Amino acid sequence: MTYPERAARRLRLPADDRSPAAARAAVRAVLTEAGLAELLDETLLLTTELATNGVVHAGTDINLTVAADSIGVRVTVTDYRSGGIDPMDMAMPEVTAEGGRGLLLVDRFASSWGTTHDATGKSIWFRIDRDPDARPAPRPAPDADHETAQPDLVQLAALLTIAPALQSRLPVDQLVTELLARCHDATAAAGGAIEYDAGDGTGAQILAKFGDVGAITLAVPLPLTAPATGKLLLAGEPRPSWRPLAELVAERIALAVQIDRMRIDEQRRSGWLTYLAEAGELLAHSLEEHLTVALIPQLVVPQLGRWAAVHLTGDQDLRLAALTHAEESELEQLRRRLEDAAPALAGALTTDGWTGMELPVPRGLDCIAVPLSARGSTIGVLTVGRHVERRHSSEERAVVADLAKRSALALDNARIHAERQAVANELQAALMPGSLPDVPGVSFAAEYLPATARRLPGSGPGPAIGTEVGGDFYDATELADHRLWVAIGDVCGKGAQAAAVTGVVRDVLRVMARDGRPLPRALELLNSTLLEQPGDMRYATIASALLDREGPGALTATLCLSGHERPLLLRADGETAWVGKEGTAVGLFPEVKVNPEVVRLGVGDALVFFTDGVTERRDGPAMFGHDRIARSVREAAGKSARTVATALLEAVEAFSPESPRDDIAILVVRCDADREQ
Repeated sequence: MTYPERAARRLRLPADDRSPAAARAAVRAVLTEAGLAELLDETLLLTTELATNGVVHAGTDINLTVAADSIGVRVTVTDYRSGGIDPMDMAMPEVTAEGGRGLLLVDRFASSWGTTHDATGKSIWFRIDRDPDARPAPRPAPDADHETAQPDLVQLAALLTIAPALQSRLPVDQLVTELLARCHDATAAAGGAIEYDAGDGTGAQILAKFGDVGAITLAVPLPLTAPATGKLLLAGEPRPSWRPLAELVAERIALAVQIDRMRIDEQRRSGWLTYLAEAGELLAHSLEEHLTVALIPQLVVPQLGRWAAVHLTGDQDLRLAALTHAEESELEQLRRRLEDAAPALAGALTTDGWTGMELPVPRGLDCIAVPLSARGSTIGVLTVGRHVERRHSSEERAVVADLAKRSALALDNARIHAERQAVANELQAALMPGSLPDVPGVSFAAEYLPATARRLPGSGPGPAIGTEVGGDFYDATELADHRLWVAIGDVCGKGAQAAAVTGVVRDVLRVMARDGRPLPRALELLNSTLLEQPGDMRYATIASALLDREGPGALTATLCLSGHERPLLLRADGETAWVGKEGTAVGLFPEVKVNPEVVRLGVGDALVFFTDGVTERRDGPAMFGHDRIARSVREAAGKSARTVATALLEAVEAFSPESPRDDIAILVVRCDADREQ
């Protein structure tokens, strides 16, 4: 459906800086005549962009056609760049393309638009229709005679007012350009520009301009918050109305720039907070000091600088522990400079009057240096090289300081963890036999995995030590009468308390066995000893045995169970049987019940002892159980004690992807032929 025209203008405009202003004047006149003042903001904006693209980028004269009807306006801008059709003109341009934002704005604000091409040039048209539900808001037009009339400042203020809906959708540079263009409409100045300096060291830049700004006759400062500064510049023959108009425009431009800067600052602060949170999470996951040290520079570069390094305090000096550089080819040169700077950094840490924020930077390093301090002590220095094009901002310095605190705490936690792990390793080692007996006719193998241990990928089966001392133990020793004594047990609890009870249980049993006491009597004395210990829940379950070698290829085991799991007898031919009679755990009741049982082993037979960490290993609701133990070791029947123990541990670990919830101890005793290994 078409509507009769209410007003129209057709102009031929030359390829110079004055043409966009003439095009705006034509649009304003048509819309005012047609009573479509509410469409003025968007139509002026798009006309300015297309006219500027035509005279600046195409470099030709342009034809402008403006036609308004009862519901909207159609504007067509034609340039006369000769040649064939450029395929790029048929597609939406990139945002960063020269002159490309004009079409992006047209696409965003126009009700419809399109292009036409012929042998002489290209036309771009757009149409903007009024909202049928919106009430028209007529705008007074400025006095067209700039030479003789004194402008009405109230009318000009309305002229310089851009609808909030349009302001919210325009990028700040487009908004500033539109405000400057309206200033030009009101003043008819020969030229104008907006000069802006963000105060961040990048220097002044031109946000928008029109016409010839070579001879500035009026400069009005933009009322910006420090450190930002700016000016509105006008060229041409000044009139009395220029200054109040320029001040009004300067205020509105400053407001637009300030709002945009606040938005950008908020986005940047939000980004830094996210960055610090993610960096803190990564640091918190690392409990290995060398991995933490290596991670810190990787978190810094390139977000906060071109390079970063970590120096750590030693016994007498400061040593370079880790560094990274955005340019790998510069790493070695940087390493030498940082190693040479270590004494100066160490001296800065001990200088009286140090504020605790940033350290003096040694000569030859263009960077910032921040101490790594945690829990009242300084453990190193973080140095961050400046960016290529600028120095660090105050905000970036604050982020570096915050990251240094998080890094120092992570390093200190890693050191504490390492110390704790070393103590746990030493204590755990003290609770286990240094080595198992090496005697003819009998071989031993053991595996131990505390509940908190983490086995490194690819390390294979074998002992693993965590940071918590486990409550399970095993022991084996040769007695004076050439018999052998073995035991495996599970003490209630974990940690230092369990370790104390484990030490008592192991030492008492070993002393009693070496003293020649029968196993039932040794267990009775151990029960009394535990009952005398202070505190509750100091009890243990134990499986122990005395081994007699009756000759080549024959072994007799006198087995006593004190509340412990029965061991598995694995015959050389793969037959299995659970052996032993149940008894009372030690440390619970004044009297213990012990039921010795004799088990005979031939060549290749093995007794497999274990703790409840094996049977109660869980995969969801399922437990490993006794049947899986028998199936796991049956393939290793007749093989060495080490093979049997390893097969069982591998099966237990593979049963569930979760870390063990309880300690796992395995002890295998195998009857060998004499000197069989």
